[in-house]
Parts: sequence; C-alpha cells; structure tokens
Amino acid sequence: MSEHRVRFAALFDAEVRPHNERFRTAAAVKPGEVVLDVGCGTGESTREAAQAGATALGVDVSEQAIARARVLGGASFEVADVQTRAFPPAAFDVVLSRFGAMFFADPPAAFANLARALRPGGRLVLLVWQERARNEWYSVLHDAVAPGTTPPPAGPHFSLGDPAHTRALLEGAGFGDVEFTELRDPVCYGPDAATACEFALGLKDVQELHPTEDAPARLRAVFAAHETPDGVLLGARTWIVTARVSRA
Repeated sequence: MSEHRVRFAALFDAEVRPHNERFRTAAAVKPGEVVLDVGCGTGESTREAAQAGATALGVDVSEQAIARARVLGGASFEVADVQTRAFPPAAFDVVLSRFGAMFFADPPAAFANLARALRPGGRLVLLVWQERARNEWYSVLHDAVAPGTTPPPAGPHFSLGDPAHTRALLEGAGFGDVEFTELRDPVCYGPDAATACEFALGLKDVQELHPTEDAPARLRAVFAAHETPDGVLLGARTWIVTARVSRA
C-alpha cells in the first residue's frame, strides 16, 4: 500500500461506504467467531469484525498500512502474505477480504491456503470490483486524463470481476456454494471537486495514463460536474462473493 493510500485511508474507506455496509451484512460476523481479514489495509473491516464480537486478525503485505492499523487499534494486525503464510489448519470461522483478494500474484495458491485455514464449513466473503468496462468511475478518469486514447490493459484490481473465472478459481481451491451478489452503488471521490482531484491524481489507474499538465484542470471540471450534496459520486459495480469450504 502506497503512502498515498495511507494518507487518504479515511477517504478510501468512505469511497465505498454503501458497498462496505452490504459487505458487512453479508459477512454476518458473530460474537465468538475467529476472523481473518485479508488485505486489510489500515484495518477498518478488521475493527468492524472485532466490534461484532469476533477475535479478528487483519493481515496485509504493506508495512505502512499495518503500522497505521496498529496505531488505530481495535484488533490484531500482522504483516503477512497469505499466499505463503502458514496459518494453523482450520483456525478461522470466516475469511474476509474487502478489495484485497484481487491483488494475489498466485490466486490458486492464495485461495487454497485460505481454504486450509478455514474450519470445515467456514465461509469466505469477498468484495471485488466487477470488470472494468462496467465501472463508470474508470471511464470518467480515463476520459478526463487521457481523452481519445486507448486504455491500457486492465489492472489486477479487476481480476476477479468475471464470475465464471472466479467461480472456477474458488472451486479449484476447495470452496463450494459460490454465490455472487451484484452491487451498483456509486463511489465517493471526496466531499468536493478539489479534494477528489488530489485524491484521483495519486491513484495508480490515473498515473498509468501519464497525466499531462492540463489533466488536473480537466479532472477538476469533470468532478465538479459530479458534485452532489453527498460528495463527488461516480457510478460503480462490485460483486459480493460468498463461498464455503466444501470439505467435510
């Protein structure tokens, strides 16, 4: 996680608030459960699990993010890569990942490791972006920063957007009962156009478009057109993906 993501951690959390509320409901964490939060960032979803009465561990590969999560407190946090971390078998009731699982370099290994870490019947709950073409926020950014150009290949954060691909991946790792719930709530890029512009210019998606000197002005104008009383809102689509360990 970059310095930009840590600096704007509160805005990253606020950006997807409606999606996260549905994600939290789908996770349905109960008191006494043991929860692993994968790619936890600065730990909001881990703390929410702990507030629900669970014993919650948040893990992330970013030392910066985990350092900030520990300052905020409310749960346990660890710098770890779940592709290789040797978790005790059948140690967790629930594995959560809010926009983290898309970034696995080796998804089959990562999900197989998570399946081993779940107790029999334990559940996996993911929040992931749908495919890039279905997300208005990306086209708004691209058209403002690099109008008339062909977008680069989609980045890893869209890697679980195809349900058929993701279902096959999870079933191959030992999960069953794989289900997808579509969310179409907007995302918020900030309270106003100026904040949204500063936030957006630090995003990897925008930097990969090689913004020109006039890109900030174009972005600000576009964001001004999307300002609402609730902030700068752009269309978005995500999946809540749920599954259970299928072994007895």
